[in-house]
Amino acid sequence: MKFLDKLERKFGRYAISNLSLILVTCYGFGYAIKLVNRGFLEYLTLNPYLILHGQVWRLVTWLIIPPGELSVFLLISLYFYYWLGTTLERTWGVFRYNLYLFSGILFTILGSFLLLGYCYMVFPAEIAAYGASVFFRDIVGYFFSAFSTYYVQLSIFLAFALTYPEMQIYLFLIIPVKIKWLGLLDAAVTLVAFYQSGIAGRIIIGASLLNLVIFFLATRNTMQMSPKQIRRRQVFRHEVKKGAGTTRHKCAICGRTELDGNLEFRFCSKCEGNYEYCQDHLFTHEHVKKH
Repeated sequence: MKFLDKLERKFGRYAISNLSLILVTCYGFGYAIKLVNRGFLEYLTLNPYLILHGQVWRLVTWLIIPPGELSVFLLISLYFYYWLGTTLERTWGVFRYNLYLFSGILFTILGSFLLLGYCYMVFPAEIAAYGASVFFRDIVGYFFSAFSTYYVQLSIFLAFALTYPEMQIYLFLIIPVKIKWLGLLDAAVTLVAFYQSGIAGRIIIGASLLNLVIFFLATRNTMQMSPKQIRRRQVFRHEVKKGAGTTRHKCAICGRTELDGNLEFRFCSKCEGNYEYCQDHLFTHEHVKKH
């Protein structure tokens, strides 16, 4: 937690707002390319062998490859994931959500290079026989194409289920179900897939979801917010915005006041003493104990 606080104080001003909207917009460009020239997407996939041979744009362009064929159901799913990400961004704060999403992307990239190294260690004879370019493009290229934003999006959903386990949504717009049960179902399916997959599949799944494990181990004491609390935060933010003059609130972690933007401040009932925190640190700080 202290490490995250230090990172936020140093780099928080560079955090990107509405990151989920940017990701969904990237999918829009991917669908446009798919409609014009589907084969061109092969030049955008995350292939570490080709990256090491000059095609460095693949480090970024794999993010715009759409998760499936364009349909009404997929559009609803993309909106759902946009809503999940936006809600997490408001709950955790922009910086922590950025860190979570970008770490998932980074771990996915590192996982692809780990798989590349594994292939060189296990299949040296095959690489020598076919040639490295043919082997990594035509023989095991489909493994690298499996590195996509699918598991990154899944990590967002699982993070939301851990943060809001009691929230109820309507499955297929009809069936009411608590999101924690859907999270448990997705987690079980993913664990089964991890167990049944070979080493390549395990690297793909493990690398893409590593951010979920690390982030929640680092923030396991994070308090959860209900939708009503989010609404109260928005109302309070509006009231603070109407205020003017000298500062009345100051965050004990980052030192920001109400003059630094549309921030909400609250005292923590679990800290021993009068410690006030901004909306980004109210649920993520270490509780102060006098002893």
